[in-house]
Amino acid sequence: MKHAFAWLMALALAIPQTSTAESQTMTQDQQDVLNAVQTMTSNFQGNDIAGVMASYESEATVLFEPGAPVSDAALMEQMFAGMAAVSPVFDYAGHEVIVNGDVAVHIAPWSMTGKTPDGQELAQSGLSIAVLRRQPDGSWKMVIDNPHGGRLLTQDQ
Repeated sequence: MKHAFAWLMALALAIPQTSTAESQTMTQDQQDVLNAVQTMTSNFQGNDIAGVMASYESEATVLFEPGAPVSDAALMEQMFAGMAAVSPVFDYAGHEVIVNGDVAVHIAPWSMTGKTPDGQELAQSGLSIAVLRRQPDGSWKMVIDNPHGGRLLTQDQ
């Protein structure tokens, strides 16, 4: 029993910093990660595709559709530009940020509304899971961006 307690204490002390923006004070690293995600979202909503692309490492992977990763930067830029045509407005239901050294995970439930060019209303939602890496200049950029992480929760078990 003594060994189990010691193991649990060691595990608890080794767990990386975790925070939800709404319930706890974030470390500077966690806030920087959250700011990187929020900047990308703001750029996307503002149709600033160059700003969106600057949020990603050059060899990043984005899942625009579940199970279909895209790693080609030119194709990613085209996909973001096409999606921006619906004038998306995003809302997050919360943020969880986990940082371990130079790697971070951002997890957030999201909803999006928009309109197609012909005026049709759109509404989508999901669970965003993004992996970010600290850059040599101290900034954070996305390496993997999966806005469809929640799809596994709704599949028949």
